[in-house]
Amino acid sequence: MTESSNGNGQDSGRRAGLLDQMRHANESSGRNRMARMNRQPVQAIRQAVKFDELPEYKRVVAQKIGAQMVGIDNPFYRSHDRAAGATTVMSGKEFANFASYDYLATNTDPVVKQRAKEAIDRFGISASASRLVAGERPVHVELEQALAKVYGVDAAVCFVSGYLTNVAAISCLMGPQDLVIHDEFIHNSALAGIKQSGAARRLFKHNDVASLEAVLKTLSSDFRRILVIVEGVYSMDGDIADLPAFVELRSRYGFWLMVDEAHSLGVLGASGRGSFEHYGIDPREIDIWMGTLSKTTSSCGGYIAGSQALIDVLKADAGGFVYSVGLAPVLAAAALTGLEILEREPQRTADLRKNGSLFLQLAKDAGLDTGLATGYSVVPVIVGDSARAVQLSNELLEDGVNALPIIHPAVPEGLARLRFFITCNHSEAQIAHAVQATAKRLKALEERNFGLGSIDMEKMMQLLPDIQTAGKS
Repeated sequence: MTESSNGNGQDSGRRAGLLDQMRHANESSGRNRMARMNRQPVQAIRQAVKFDELPEYKRVVAQKIGAQMVGIDNPFYRSHDRAAGATTVMSGKEFANFASYDYLATNTDPVVKQRAKEAIDRFGISASASRLVAGERPVHVELEQALAKVYGVDAAVCFVSGYLTNVAAISCLMGPQDLVIHDEFIHNSALAGIKQSGAARRLFKHNDVASLEAVLKTLSSDFRRILVIVEGVYSMDGDIADLPAFVELRSRYGFWLMVDEAHSLGVLGASGRGSFEHYGIDPREIDIWMGTLSKTTSSCGGYIAGSQALIDVLKADAGGFVYSVGLAPVLAAAALTGLEILEREPQRTADLRKNGSLFLQLAKDAGLDTGLATGYSVVPVIVGDSARAVQLSNELLEDGVNALPIIHPAVPEGLARLRFFITCNHSEAQIAHAVQATAKRLKALEERNFGLGSIDMEKMMQLLPDIQTAGKS
């Protein structure tokens, strides 16, 4: 990390150091030329820091040592033997799976698989290069037209990842003269896009329109553009944005409104078209619709939908589109088929809503802390302690339930949780069993006071000197 300047003395010291480096560089220039002539290596002035000396690496090793001391297995990167939906198989054993975004069970749908195979036979696997350079395939245009139709807007453009979509779009549209205001729980990809754009950044309290208005009232007129970003369904907490209130505020303050629909498409609205359908809002009142193709449409990639002018700008100037390989035709074909299923079979969205409501109600009845969840596609169970959340996830495997923890630093310590992602294919029996097992296991961990407090910190400190070499052995 770079140290910040705290006074003229430090500034002077840096300048002196810089002048000293320049002086040494000049003195050594002649020697360097001679060394090159003699083909003799010149010793580098600065030695590169080794990766195992980085504080980030030491933190990772410390976390591993802490987990070993408490006896916790790593719950992440579990290997699945087959396609994972409402159920999955790991190491030959079947589990009720609550760690999949396959909300409408399109990932294993036979029509999706058949269309994907046909796309491979026709187009091969890769788009090879950017669509500007290597050209596009008809399925790219068809997919973007279908997305525009879903949102009732002029046009759409697809990117090769959901993360890249936010980074590319925000950094393309915003710059150092601009301001981005976002919900405090916004996804990391939006934060990355804001940082890359160089725009000023402000946040407002989660889903709090009054907090946003308070920020807007304090602003000067110096900013060229203002963008406000919210999510339709918040993936960490399972609640939904108060979109009508944000739209009303937009009409008075004149900012662009961007809505991340990654967890909303296929989930909200009678036919699963998302937040605007859920609230009965004209979709053209939102300036930028963003979403991903990896969840409801079980493919990979992301998209922006909106006015024709917006899409033309992104296709011309967004680095993540202009300089990135185009979406693989097979993925475009799978996503397009997923959208067709969404339109053709609204019962899947209805089944998802029923299952989400059931899970939330049973969890509350069992005394589990579900936070802000509203019972759609995501229901968190707040555990608090990160070590306890990890152990709960591991122990649930013994009960045939796969659910993953979210721990510090992804969430503040004290708010660690298990996130349960619901699909239209989960059975009532699977949901009831998952809730009962979670409540039983969590209660036992609490009674044992299992968690970070049970780590022997004195022993931990004794092990810390060995952290530097732990990764080398």
